[in-house]
Amino acid sequence: MPAESAEPDGAIETRGLEPVPDHERGGRVRELVPTWVAANISVLLLTMGAGLVIFNGLNLWQVLVVAVVAPVVSYGLVGLISIAGKRGGAPGMALSRAVFGQRGNLFPGGLIWVARWGWETINAVSGAYAILTVLDLLFGVKSNTVLIVVTLLLFVGCTFLVSGLGINALRACSTWSTYLFGGFSVAVLGYLVANTDWSAVFAKPAGSTAMMVAGIGTIAAGGLSWVPSGPDFTRYLPRTASSRGMVGATIGGAALVVVPMVLMGAVMAVGTPDLATAQDPVSFIGELLPTWIAVPYLLVALVGMLLINSMSMYSAGFTAQTLGIRVPRAWAVSVNAAISLVFGFLLMVVATSFFGSFISFLTLLAVAFSAWIGVFGVDLWRGRTYDARALLDTGRSSAYWYRGGFAWQAMTAWGAALLVGLLFTKVDWFSGPLAGTWIGENGLGWVAGILTSGLLYAVLPRAAGPARAERAEGAEGARPEAEREPAGSLSN
Repeated sequence: MPAESAEPDGAIETRGLEPVPDHERGGRVRELVPTWVAANISVLLLTMGAGLVIFNGLNLWQVLVVAVVAPVVSYGLVGLISIAGKRGGAPGMALSRAVFGQRGNLFPGGLIWVARWGWETINAVSGAYAILTVLDLLFGVKSNTVLIVVTLLLFVGCTFLVSGLGINALRACSTWSTYLFGGFSVAVLGYLVANTDWSAVFAKPAGSTAMMVAGIGTIAAGGLSWVPSGPDFTRYLPRTASSRGMVGATIGGAALVVVPMVLMGAVMAVGTPDLATAQDPVSFIGELLPTWIAVPYLLVALVGMLLINSMSMYSAGFTAQTLGIRVPRAWAVSVNAAISLVFGFLLMVVATSFFGSFISFLTLLAVAFSAWIGVFGVDLWRGRTYDARALLDTGRSSAYWYRGGFAWQAMTAWGAALLVGLLFTKVDWFSGPLAGTWIGENGLGWVAGILTSGLLYAVLPRAAGPARAERAEGAEGARPEAEREPAGSLSN
């Protein structure tokens, strides 16, 4: 598979799956902070915070625990897996070929790609609702089917444009949106502090520990969906970049948004108890906030949701390429754009409960991603380095061909984890046979998935590929075997 020409400094990123050579790497770890701030700028966090109060029955202090623990757990995993990006210089699902085999990687890659359809659909719908709410607040224009289609087209079109431009456009937009969203969030927070009935907020009794643990899983599911994408945003960092700094910047960027947004949603739920059950997850902002705050806040949040979708489609383009869709990265994202349009229309026009559909999706999303996380994470912990040529060679000559294109150890662990995760999972339309156990009742099916795949992969014998599997490829992104990091090392 020939490498695409790369113009990392141009307006449009043309590099695809091929690893970034050392001489094209640069930047600082702290630049990851606005990336993960932008990945969480969504009013859906307000809805999820409200859900913790309405459905889980938590009080404000329990919501605070959930809001802090969830990003530490989920984005801690994002940060750890992103270390593979600086090691191999390639997107996450391309590096996954070294773990699962060239053919084996098609299975988790395909599942993750399909899961992204749902995530992008949810964000497209939220963005379209934000546009509709602004039109209603400013001009009194009410939603209708034609307007829904137009707003979806507008949102997805802008998403396609930004994600098609590539990493430089995403970095620039993330930085500016971080400042804007931060400023307006402070304004909203100030308004809530001054106008909330705090006696009612603090009078709410505590919920059960099980519901608090389940809430952590619900909020963490959004972060878990970014784990395979972590390397996509670190592959341009130099090899000398601090691994601890990468993890810290990832957690810090996400927590800067997740904690206050979830808390704000919980507070809003006191005054608007039907917030979590609304078909439209955005219009409530116009009811709770004065127009002079609601409109600019929604516009900034709209930019944030556009960036979330752009980041997701950016990674989805790489995933599509790993599945054999032989088009440039900028056009690979068009497949997901078209799919999110169709599913977005169905969710806005046909679905009866946005929140129910959203939570069910998040639950299944966490299970799908957790099976991959356990295998890839253990492989990374063992000190994996990457052969740049072998990553791109999808034929029998590849060092990552293993047996028939499959690394059976990774595939076995991955498949077992999927099955275990589903056994403990319960959503609106599906309930695993073990969903009523302590693990299932606490919403820990995704944890069971990670532990199952990680532990099973750790005890199985390592895949035996040709001797060249870990050889040096110097300028193409790999390090000599002599420089390979020892097992358990996640340092520089």
